[in-house]
Amino acid sequence: MTAVSDVATAVLLPAGAIFCLLGSVGLLRFPDIGSRLHAAAKAQTLGLLLILSGTAAQTPLRYAPVLLLVILFQLLTAPITSQIVGRTAYRVQALDRRKLFRDELADRLALDGTPVDAQPSSEDADR
Repeated sequence: MTAVSDVATAVLLPAGAIFCLLGSVGLLRFPDIGSRLHAAAKAQTLGLLLILSGTAAQTPLRYAPVLLLVILFQLLTAPITSQIVGRTAYRVQALDRRKLFRDELADRLALDGTPVDAQPSSEDADR
C-alpha cells in the first residue's frame, strides 16, 4: 500500500505543480483578460486538486475530511470568482468585445435595463 501511495504522490504532485506553472505562464503570456482568466482558473482548480490528491495519499486518513473540504471549497469558489472578474472586466470595458463569439451579457443587461457603455470602435481603440 505504501508503494502505491508513493507512486500516486510521485505522479500527482509534479502534475499539479506543472499545471500551476503553466497557468502562471498563461497569465503572463496571454494577450487579453478572457484568456488570462481561463489560464488562471484551470491552474487554480486542476493544479490544486492534483496537489491535494497527492498530499492526501501521504497523510493519515483522519486528515482526509479537511482536504476534501479544501477541494470542495476550491471547486465551488473558483468558477464564481472567475465569473465576477469576467463581468467586472466587461463592465469596465477592459474586455475587447469584438473578440467575443457571442455577447450574451449585453443582451441580458439590455433586458434588465442596465446601461452598458458602448464599446469604442476599432478606430477609436487604435488611437
